[in-house]
Amino acid sequence: MFASIRSEVAVQGSREIENTRSKAGLKLQSRNLSFYYGKFKALHEIDLKIQANKITAFIGPSGCGKSTFLRTLNRMNETIRHTRFDGEVLLDDDNILNLELTALRRRVGMVFQRSNPFPKSIFDNVAYGPRLNGIRGKSALEEVVEKCLVRSALWDEVKDKLHKTAYDLSGGQQQRLCIARALAVEPEVLLLDEPCSALDPIATAKIEELLFQIKDFCTIVMVTHNMQQAARIAEYTGFFLMGKLIEFDTTKTIFEKPSIQATEDYITGRFG
Repeated sequence: MFASIRSEVAVQGSREIENTRSKAGLKLQSRNLSFYYGKFKALHEIDLKIQANKITAFIGPSGCGKSTFLRTLNRMNETIRHTRFDGEVLLDDDNILNLELTALRRRVGMVFQRSNPFPKSIFDNVAYGPRLNGIRGKSALEEVVEKCLVRSALWDEVKDKLHKTAYDLSGGQQQRLCIARALAVEPEVLLLDEPCSALDPIATAKIEELLFQIKDFCTIVMVTHNMQQAARIAEYTGFFLMGKLIEFDTTKTIFEKPSIQATEDYITGRFG
């Protein structure tokens, strides 16, 4: 049923690898990871390995824990009171609990479900992170902004209105701007929580094409409710259910020959 889905979006031409910070291999790993909202156990002993410079997608019904897991990867859940996690998350060989929070979030960026540009100009949205990191020169900032807008496939659409408010952009353009803003600090990993859920098919296709390109220099981990999207763009897919990682494998295996009946039932629409 899903065998032909992956061919729906094709990216033509070669892609230049601008940044090879991550060698092929393991980038992120969770070991026996459990997460609690107060006394409620939202994640149950998750063991998972995420490969560098690949796109990994998490699927599953609402409330299954996939977004909670995503947010643990850069400790975003620490903004919620009375939460905690047991186990380990390793970024390369570093336990993320031992990393200074700002340094961690510089290495592991995040783009949320709904675009959230700052109430600033397009230019200042992208320049925000570099300025925080000490880049002050006008020419240096202009170079960073242009580079990131090119990477996010937005430059040609906004190059003549960089100093206009970001709120003038369409929803799809705002989401690409948020990706450009995240890329401006050169993260090693980019987390995306349903980045296309509020977008039309044309804007969704642009985001997907963008993700194909940026995975050359940045590991992509995303949550999606759209199983066709996972099948189109992800090399690896994990299926979450009731706070547990039910199955994790190559996307081809998950969609064509899953080993767990619950996975097959979900992707064929028998439940969820």
